[in-house]
Amino acid sequence: MNDMSFEIPPRRREPVFFMPAIVQVVIVALLAIYGLTSLLGGELQARIDFDWGFIPGRFTAAVAPGWMADLINRSAADPDALTAARLLRDTLAFSDGWRLQTLLTYAFLHGSWTHVGVNCVWLAAVGSPVAIRFGWARFTMFFLVTAVAGALAQWIVAPYEAIPMIGASAADSGLMAAAARFLFRPGGGRNPSARASTFRELLTDRRALIFIGIWMATNFLFGAGATTLGASEAPVAWVAHVGGFMAGLLLFDLFDMSWRRPRA
Repeated sequence: MNDMSFEIPPRRREPVFFMPAIVQVVIVALLAIYGLTSLLGGELQARIDFDWGFIPGRFTAAVAPGWMADLINRSAADPDALTAARLLRDTLAFSDGWRLQTLLTYAFLHGSWTHVGVNCVWLAAVGSPVAIRFGWARFTMFFLVTAVAGALAQWIVAPYEAIPMIGASAADSGLMAAAARFLFRPGGGRNPSARASTFRELLTDRRALIFIGIWMATNFLFGAGATTLGASEAPVAWVAHVGGFMAGLLLFDLFDMSWRRPRA
């Protein structure tokens, strides 16, 4: 009788965290853009932020000139309107049109290494499961659409703002909202085909609601009160974050094609 030995195959170790290639590409792009612009020096970097950041007042002057006329009319009796009008006058004097592309390009600019670093960490954490579920093409489109939604939200609440808005936080917020639609479902964190919550189901999911509530409270405290608390020297466009988040919640179904695959 021959001795037979059986070799047990080594156990495959699953990675603790998997970051899709498209997420890595976006993170590298954000870091590289900030690194290159920071090397140009303060004046040139500020000019890039001015030219490619989103300035609500510049957008208003192009798409709603009647609002500008109203601001000028109010400036005779309202000191705040007068200040806003003067700032916009100075801004528009150095602008060449409305620069529609800034609805997107602002998301790729940042004000500091901390700013871009925090956004990249969030992008890795919440963008990875969304990218696995959507695929690179729909993930990219979703990132861009929620960035635009964030810019438009900021424009609606601050149409005369003359300070450039920069940063990927609105798009990150949209990705957080998308993740909330499926990560709290059974198997949602492991199975990219798992059924996502409908909007009605989301409103009855305690864990998802706690996540959304904590996000909203944190965004308000550290966004609306960032300068007051000393967390940031520049004002934080927290309304843009809310705009990106709401777009992520409401537009998720347009990008989620998991229903075409077998559902768990």
